[in-house]
Amino acid sequence: MSATFLPMDNASLFGLSSEQRSFRETALRFAQNVLAPASRRLESEGRVPLSLRKQMGDLGLIGVELSTEYGGLGVDHVTSGVVIESIAEGDFNVAYIQLLASLCGTIVARHASPELAAEVLPDVCSGEKLIALALTEPQGGSDAAALRLKATRKGDFYVLNGEKTSISMADQAEYAVVFARTGTESERAYGVSAFLVDLDTPGIIRTRFDDLGEHAVGRGSIFFDNVRVPASRLLGGEGKGFVQVMQGFDFSRALIGLQCLSVARVCLAETWKYVSERKAFGKPLSDNQGVTFPLAECETHVEAARLLCYRTLAAKDADAPHTREAAMCKWWAPQLAFEVVHKCLLMHGHAGYSTELPFEQRLRDVLGLQIGDGTAQIMKLIIARETLKSLSA
Repeated sequence: MSATFLPMDNASLFGLSSEQRSFRETALRFAQNVLAPASRRLESEGRVPLSLRKQMGDLGLIGVELSTEYGGLGVDHVTSGVVIESIAEGDFNVAYIQLLASLCGTIVARHASPELAAEVLPDVCSGEKLIALALTEPQGGSDAAALRLKATRKGDFYVLNGEKTSISMADQAEYAVVFARTGTESERAYGVSAFLVDLDTPGIIRTRFDDLGEHAVGRGSIFFDNVRVPASRLLGGEGKGFVQVMQGFDFSRALIGLQCLSVARVCLAETWKYVSERKAFGKPLSDNQGVTFPLAECETHVEAARLLCYRTLAAKDADAPHTREAAMCKWWAPQLAFEVVHKCLLMHGHAGYSTELPFEQRLRDVLGLQIGDGTAQIMKLIIARETLKSLSA
């Protein structure tokens, strides 16, 4: 089954500008003509090829919110959401290219020296290079500030020793934003610094996991054995990396929400079409409320979650608080997407259980983002903290 793409004018429900609608049309055309036909091949090959990344870059679909000085287009964050949502309609995994470029690119643009940002970011926006985010460690998990990877200052270099794990695109990326401990463990987050590291530096070894889903993205470990990183690659102040950089996750969490919801929306569109055509007992399945009511509920929940994601991005553009809303996007949208894909699979009966249809891959893929970038439990802690803070203000 080929993907059923949603009408372009559906985007106008959010009051998008003509420029934003143009971005959606370009991204959706690319998703329909290039990404969707190749998605099963990328799944089997286990990577996003350079040629495909460069096509995205040529269309201006990577790091769109970054400044023109750094190779981006300088558009707002809502437009970033429009792009990732449209790309994910064609291939959930390829949307990671935009996600990592937006998250890590923004970190570099804000905290690297202008010279370093100008050296690295144009290649990211063109699709030539990828930046991974290297935060998680084997013993840390959700306790992201409990880092042990050590960075020791040696003159004009820092020497890194330790391991990062569960890193998306660990074996495909050319760079990584690496968090390392420059202070003591008792300092927790305030003893952590961030570095932009070339992943072909001597002393780095990368592995790849055998994962359930997201095969075209891939996940693995990065080992650092006396890796020398120039002090000029420090992002922000020493000991301030974690505190400064974590602020960018509010942006990426809304993007992740839209990425996952795109999969749910495509599944729903395909399933509505299927139940209106498939007949049982002499009439279409869609004549049965037992079929249409669950789909109607899914439509309602998905549309509400989508609005929340766009509201969060609009708040970021308005420089308004949005940490609470971003956490809502992150825990709810991936869980909801998984539930919707599951229901759509069941609606297709025995055919839905086959690998001939895309539901099983979509189910595996969206499951990963119930874990990555913060679990539901951590997101709910953030929501509770921010809500209580507002009450005491």
